[in-house]
Amino acid sequence: MAVAELFVVGYRRRMTRGLDHIVHAVRDLDAAAEHYQSLGFTVGARNRHPWGTHNRIIQLDGSYIELLTVGEPEKISPHALHSFSFGAFHRDFLAHGQGLAMLLLNSRDAKVDNAAWRAAGIGDFDVFNFEREGTRPDGSPVKLAFSLIFASDPKTPDAGFAACQHYYPENFWKPAFQTHANGVERIAAIVMVADDPAQHCDFLLAYTGAEAAQAAGDGFTIALPRGAIDMMTPAAFSERYGLAPPDTSRGARLAAMRFSGATVTANQVALLGAGLVFERS
Repeated sequence: MAVAELFVVGYRRRMTRGLDHIVHAVRDLDAAAEHYQSLGFTVGARNRHPWGTHNRIIQLDGSYIELLTVGEPEKISPHALHSFSFGAFHRDFLAHGQGLAMLLLNSRDAKVDNAAWRAAGIGDFDVFNFEREGTRPDGSPVKLAFSLIFASDPKTPDAGFAACQHYYPENFWKPAFQTHANGVERIAAIVMVADDPAQHCDFLLAYTGAEAAQAAGDGFTIALPRGAIDMMTPAAFSERYGLAPPDTSRGARLAAMRFSGATVTANQVALLGAGLVFERS
């Protein structure tokens, strides 16, 4: 009986976190939304955060893309000793370019996960709680509330890492927002690139709570309860996707999103234009 109890406690401490969402930081929020709409995605209305950033959301099955810009820079607070400023991070990111800026996993208990990250030495920040008003498909308002926790990898200064706990998920996730003309249903994986992928494995295992990574060519994959993280070299990224990788001179970068859907077809992808790669499996 004692052995079983120890196993249960240990398992809870090593709970693997799945994908929640990824932030695509842009300078022109509405233009970015129009671009995603041209790719066949359903894009939500503009939301405003009290700390100065604005977003528009693309919901998928259990995860989403957050198109984000700095709408009111005067409201952004600076980083502090134990306080990670979501607004300041994305303001600084946009000062040097646009693209995938931050990855967020889901958290069932933000305080517990934050303590685990602190113990692992990858995050020493306070839990950040906030609320905002959301909108139902019929336009009526609903209450949304979240807790964010943040992790940090000195070898990856140009990518943010966090987790999000939803307090009113029934008010956030809506099937009407998750239907897309391109047939995409979910984010299958987040693709990262680094000159030496192995240097980032320990951090990503601690961040996700996963037990191990699986070797995959010039890199590795970490399978999650929802989605995965694919880490590879810039050369492997170019060979697989036929696209130029982001600049990795300062460390690993978030490079791409890999989508899946039962009804996605090669013809749909061809019609949607450049920057998309189709594979059937």
